[in-house]
Amino acid sequence: MVRMSDIVRGIVRDKPAAAPGEPAPPVAPPAAPAPPRARPVAEAPAPASPAPRPAPPPHDEPPRAVDTAGLDTLPLEPAFPEMPAESAEPLFIEIQLFLARVREVTRTGDSFPWAELERLIERCAASLERSGELFWVANNAAAPAGVDYLSVHQARVATLAIAIGASVGYDRTPRVQLGMAGCLIDVGLWQLPEGLLRQLDALSPEEQALYRSHPRLSVEWIRRWSPPSEGIVDAVLQHHEREQGQGFPQGLPGAASSQDAKILGLIDTYTGLTMPPPPRPRLRPHEAIRQIVRTKHELFPSVLVKALLSEISVFPPGTLVRLNTGEVGRVTAVNRNHPLRPRVEIVADGKGQRLASPKTTDLSDAPFLYITGAVAEGGR
Repeated sequence: MVRMSDIVRGIVRDKPAAAPGEPAPPVAPPAAPAPPRARPVAEAPAPASPAPRPAPPPHDEPPRAVDTAGLDTLPLEPAFPEMPAESAEPLFIEIQLFLARVREVTRTGDSFPWAELERLIERCAASLERSGELFWVANNAAAPAGVDYLSVHQARVATLAIAIGASVGYDRTPRVQLGMAGCLIDVGLWQLPEGLLRQLDALSPEEQALYRSHPRLSVEWIRRWSPPSEGIVDAVLQHHEREQGQGFPQGLPGAASSQDAKILGLIDTYTGLTMPPPPRPRLRPHEAIRQIVRTKHELFPSVLVKALLSEISVFPPGTLVRLNTGEVGRVTAVNRNHPLRPRVEIVADGKGQRLASPKTTDLSDAPFLYITGAVAEGGR
């Protein structure tokens, strides 16, 4: 018989001749092709032919997890294979513009485009799976001209929350739901006076009560729009609840609020510190992380704070840092396994002289080099 492996190698063996007086053996019809994911069925070897080689696994089978020291395990399923790669910055702008349209929906009473939001957040999740570019675009974002503060803030919350969800083990569908909720946590604030956000540290008791009503106002809008999941409602309603019951609007303890709400609350706090509404001063990412870490046991679960720290790092990309040698460098990449030992582009030597050609050093591979602190822009 003709073996498939012989055809692939371009070799066809002669069939044995029929014995005299015997009819020629019938030619077997070609076998039907196997389904794409079916494993090949073992075939009895032809007489006098070598044993068949083991068949390779189907090429479209997803990679299996590999236990390799120092490397992340491979995913057990393809990450959004149907979605082409796209640039991070235009995608983040698209999220902001979508949310600006949501503000108009709150004014006009039109139906909410849930399917469009879901597709947009799926693209966001896919981008974050491929690289960290979108994460850092969102982390460093500022409000562009013509887009209101809350649209940018909610876009940042949604994007960063998806990354934290992945860090703590969320599968694809829960990450998308988390991002959709993050886009809507503050839609109720669009119904309140804009001045409230600009003076959160100096509100009167009446203004404070008004501000604390915004999670309920947000949920009223979301319910009016017939959300696809009750989990979105719970996450938005509870994102200002805190671990010891000191949050609002219900004063729930940590055990009574959802994990999605806790992630959104943490990211909402972080983004509010790093990009507050003007004219409030903004903190640099490592300063915001430090402030959150000081209160982690009171406000947020430690596991989520650690996840945020592993994503942001105390010294995120773009931070100027001083090394123990006196050299000054700019962080170019975060090492998730060693948040305090990022990759650094050294721009000035130990005497403060700027280098003609900056050199890049991965501190995780340089045990005798370490960061002693951040350097203010323009400083030495």
